[in-house]
Amino acid sequence: MTRTFTIGEAKTNLSKLVALAEQGERVELRRGKQPVAQLVPLPPSGAVRRKPGALAGRIAMAEDFDVWPPDVAEALGLRD
Repeated sequence: MTRTFTIGEAKTNLSKLVALAEQGERVELRRGKQPVAQLVPLPPSGAVRRKPGALAGRIAMAEDFDVWPPDVAEALGLRD
């Protein structure tokens, strides 16, 4: 549900409007009859944090991972 307020009402009731957004409501701000801005809830801050080491023990590197094929090594000047 979207609740609509004028800029003047928003100035007077900013804390209330932020609380509404925190509860999941969309708050539309109008200048006269023209909508100009919207307050919307943000996703929880912990929802996108990555946990280092989450794939530990699940990824393996090939033994020859950093070995250049002879033609590529020669083209790069790594071999004569």
